[in-house]
Amino acid sequence: MTEHHRTPDGLVIVDKPSGFTSHDVVAKMRGIARTRRVGHAGTLDPMATGVLVLGVERATKLLGHLALTEKEYLGTIRLGQSSVTDDAEGEITSSADASAVTREAVDAQVARLTGAIMQVPSKVSAIKIDGKRSYARVRGGEEFDIPARPVTVSSFRVYDVRPAVAEDGTPVLDLVVSVVCSSGTYIRALARDLGAGLGVGGHLTALRRTRVGPYGIDGARTLDQLQEELTVMPVAEAAGSAFARWDVDERRAKLLLNGVRLDMPAYEASPVAVFGPDGSFLALVEEQKGKAKSLAVFG
Repeated sequence: MTEHHRTPDGLVIVDKPSGFTSHDVVAKMRGIARTRRVGHAGTLDPMATGVLVLGVERATKLLGHLALTEKEYLGTIRLGQSSVTDDAEGEITSSADASAVTREAVDAQVARLTGAIMQVPSKVSAIKIDGKRSYARVRGGEEFDIPARPVTVSSFRVYDVRPAVAEDGTPVLDLVVSVVCSSGTYIRALARDLGAGLGVGGHLTALRRTRVGPYGIDGARTLDQLQEELTVMPVAEAAGSAFARWDVDERRAKLLLNGVRLDMPAYEASPVAVFGPDGSFLALVEEQKGKAKSLAVFG
């Protein structure tokens, strides 16, 4: 491989198409970037579109830390029908006339699903129960319960309520919503719980992720655009935009790269990106008893 073709280390912000799994996008990017070293931060269901953060080459080491950041979505929730997957991918399991559901009732349930809540993930999901993926258990006809997990829904807004008629003739309501939430929150589980709370059932019919941490849809590129021109956010820029910044002098930079745990200043958020005097990105560290513990080294 000539130097000209060397893939730069960095993040690629993809606008994922519907119908692709996150792994499909990674496989496609391996071809575009001509490297096996591609990973993603935080999966997106096949039905969903929008921001999927990929790491290329050394930036793959950032991904596990980026996956923990806040996410933002736009979606459509259909009240009046439940599905086996809690979204439009699965078969409808029950229908109920939702035409009498009031906006006040919707808002009251939305309020109950906002803030720090306990959420049971969707059964048809990639979550592992005793080492086996939940969707594999569903396919095998197993009866099982998934424990509820704490998640934070910092914002859940309903922008529009549209009466509609489902394919089976059921009068339904389609809600256009936006959600800002912590990592690990299932939007289809919110749709399921909203419908359950209103007594008519509900599922997600459309979902678009508009932001992962600091990376928004405005900076995302489709796979076709990336095929034409691979746009990579350099790893230093990516780290600088996602994490608190600590600039160190030449002496400290050398010590840090040699594995010495330096005394570090207090930061509100963890991890912290360390930069050398020339602006190069050296490492991602977290504070442990006042000292900097390296999570990933880049210098």
